[in-house]
Amino acid sequence: MTTNIPTQKNTDITKSPTTQATPLIPLPPAAARLITIAGTAVALAGTFLAWTWTKDFPGNLTVTGYPGGLQVLTLVGTILTLLFALSGYGIKGLGWLTPGGTNSPVLVLTLGVLGTTGYAIGAIAQELGGLVNLEPGAWVSGIGALIAVTGALGLPADRPHDDGDTPNAWGRLRHALTAPEPGRTKDLPSWAEILIIAAGFGAGLYVFAYGIGTEYSELFVGFLIIAAFGFTALNRAGLLKQLSALTAKHRTVTLAAAFAAAICFPFTQTNDQFALIGANILIFATVALGLNVVVGLAGLLDLGYVAFLGVGAYAAALVSGSPQSTIGVHFPFWAAVITGALASLIFGVVIGAPTLRLRGDYLAIVTLGFGEIFRITMNNLNGNSGPDVTNGSTGIPNIPDLEIFGFNLGVPHNVLGHELTRPGNYYLLMLLFTAVIVTVFRRSADSRIGRAWVAIREDETAATAMGINGFRLKLLAFALGASLAGLAGTVQAHVSYSVTPEQYQFAGSVPPNSAFLLAAVILGGMGTISGPLVGAALLYLIPAKLQFMAEYQLLLFGIALMLLMRFRPEGLVADRRKQLEFHETGQLDVPDDKGLPETATGVAKAGA
Repeated sequence: MTTNIPTQKNTDITKSPTTQATPLIPLPPAAARLITIAGTAVALAGTFLAWTWTKDFPGNLTVTGYPGGLQVLTLVGTILTLLFALSGYGIKGLGWLTPGGTNSPVLVLTLGVLGTTGYAIGAIAQELGGLVNLEPGAWVSGIGALIAVTGALGLPADRPHDDGDTPNAWGRLRHALTAPEPGRTKDLPSWAEILIIAAGFGAGLYVFAYGIGTEYSELFVGFLIIAAFGFTALNRAGLLKQLSALTAKHRTVTLAAAFAAAICFPFTQTNDQFALIGANILIFATVALGLNVVVGLAGLLDLGYVAFLGVGAYAAALVSGSPQSTIGVHFPFWAAVITGALASLIFGVVIGAPTLRLRGDYLAIVTLGFGEIFRITMNNLNGNSGPDVTNGSTGIPNIPDLEIFGFNLGVPHNVLGHELTRPGNYYLLMLLFTAVIVTVFRRSADSRIGRAWVAIREDETAATAMGINGFRLKLLAFALGASLAGLAGTVQAHVSYSVTPEQYQFAGSVPPNSAFLLAAVILGGMGTISGPLVGAALLYLIPAKLQFMAEYQLLLFGIALMLLMRFRPEGLVADRRKQLEFHETGQLDVPDDKGLPETATGVAKAGA
């Protein structure tokens, strides 16, 4: 007997007559758009005027007719705002900018311009001693940005609101920042799609290189503001969704373009400090990717993961040929790498075998204890409290630079007419390690073992009932994650010249540590490849560029995590499963008691 279950009709809300809700400020749509464009144009014009009278403020904002410093960020924001605002008129050649809606991206960008300009005005007043130090250009840009936001708030919303057609200010802002964008990817020739992918990664490289190359903290803070709002606007416009669909379609091309852009990074830097930050970001990112195997795929909360990085680093330092090494041996590079990865693998198995029968909070407490035990043990192996192996709190200094096939990474080399210094050499070596770890993660996640890890993460009891050996697979994830961390630790020991126990704490002001590694995985997006890389890059770059805020770093870090959990709990780069888990959709989920299909929203209401 066949039972016919009625199905819901797919409703395209973008074509619904109630698609555009009542705006926050009651203005005719045409007038609101004109006000937005006029205010943005005024803010743009202000960037070509002087913002202050003295060169004491960084960036030299005293020049008329030539934007500099923070003025450039406001200029970029206003240009993007104008492009998105003009696309709402249906101008030929601009329609591709907003496949998912025109008004929400404009609102987000006007807020970004106002935030960047307002921060610049506040920074000038704070550093120079009052608003009297502002020149007319700053007031012109500030007032223009405020007018643009007023006009943008008068634009109708792209999609209806959950709380009716008359949202308050908070509801309108929440909608603009978090509502999923409509629209679908338009079919293009393969060569055009590949060019779009290449252009996307090229733009990403330029933005990252600009951010890491900012020379003073005020410019970096302004960059963070406009970059955050710009990223959100691109997401709301639907461009990131289309780019994501293209990268999923051309995975091999995407990986090649990503690593090609990464290889070009050291050649864009003229300061060794910035190249060194890039190398450390890759170390932090690869360790976070290894933790993603444990947390993101297998669902095991490991709070002492940084200890495996320390095991690999100490193992490599002991066999590096350092004069302070208590072993007194000098392994070649490949042997040192194998030693560090193998040592971490052994420790992963030794620690995991008796503890992985625990679950949840109990497992987290045990792994946290392991991290602290490792640090204390390294301190006590000083010849007094225990055997003389690690020199105690002094650690193992004077680790020599690596030499691979006669290529000394500590000496500058001329490559294609560009001098590649020591940080650049280690950056490229770490990029090679990143490629290896990404390949291992990708192959593992797509394999039968990876699917079993996901099953254990979702429901270990159900997975065990289906015949999955939970303990063995969890131990395998623990061992693989530990060995990947040890692999990165072998390079970290040589990059930093020394290893000490204080480098491997649960929490601290300087990453990598266990708390920051776990936050990088959650911030970027658990279970994805690019998510932990993005999260680690942000969490390492921001403290490195904002050292003057070291006293408030953990406070700001906590606030940022709370905002992330509120607006984007699935992470910056989330897979489809997490998006469906954290956001209500209109898709079919499970039948109700009457045999009728029930949406995810209905299930949530029924459960409540």
